[in-house]
Amino acid sequence: MKVFDTHAHLLSDAFDEDREQVIARIQSAGVCLCMEAGTTLEDSAKAVEQSERYDFLYAAAGIHPHEAEEAPENALDQLEKLLAHPKCKALGEIGLDYHYDFSPREIQRRMFAEQLDLAIALDKPVIIHDREAHADTLSLLTARKGKSKGILHCYSGSLEDAKKYLDMGFYLSFAGPLTFKNAHKLQQVAAYVPLDRVLCETDSPYLTPVPKRGQRNDPANVALVIEQLAQCKGIAFDEAAQHTLENGKAVFGIEG
Repeated sequence: MKVFDTHAHLLSDAFDEDREQVIARIQSAGVCLCMEAGTTLEDSAKAVEQSERYDFLYAAAGIHPHEAEEAPENALDQLEKLLAHPKCKALGEIGLDYHYDFSPREIQRRMFAEQLDLAIALDKPVIIHDREAHADTLSLLTARKGKSKGILHCYSGSLEDAKKYLDMGFYLSFAGPLTFKNAHKLQQVAAYVPLDRVLCETDSPYLTPVPKRGQRNDPANVALVIEQLAQCKGIAFDEAAQHTLENGKAVFGIEG
């Protein structure tokens, strides 16, 4: 069964020693599509270049909240140029991170809002990072209800918030934490999300799913997340894989 990893960081230095071998291996493991999420302008440009070399790899361009303070004044102009590339399908990874606070929260919120508005202007989906910033993330998206579209990546919020995001038309994406032993509330959310609005990802090289925790994560492991999603929903693996594949293609506008 073919699978889609809708969020990975193959350009991470964790793959510097064997990136091409990993890319070859994940294709043979059934990963037919993979989205490389940018975190800086430089990283986003490399994601676009990488997508040109491999048919099954696509790119997203964005300024991660960790990097918001360092973004140049012309960041939005540069992002717009990257997003004009036919294989650059989304604006991301963007959002808020109040766990690490590597950038001041006011700057995070401003950069997030500006990128949301750019995505609306360009009619592009967004890939949203939300860590311990649920209220502000929800507020900024609610203010753009009916205009913003895209994905809550590596969803970690409540069922109540999930219903609000779904009402706004967003997709919810689940990663390795869905497989963790104590992830009962997250598994309840996964069981609730409609089959036409759910995605699976790895966030490689991070968040390795059970039973491979402690190892470097890579896109081949998205099958383990899909397997857990299938269990949450009481459906077969192939059905869950097919839905997450088609949903990923739909949200990113990937044809074929």
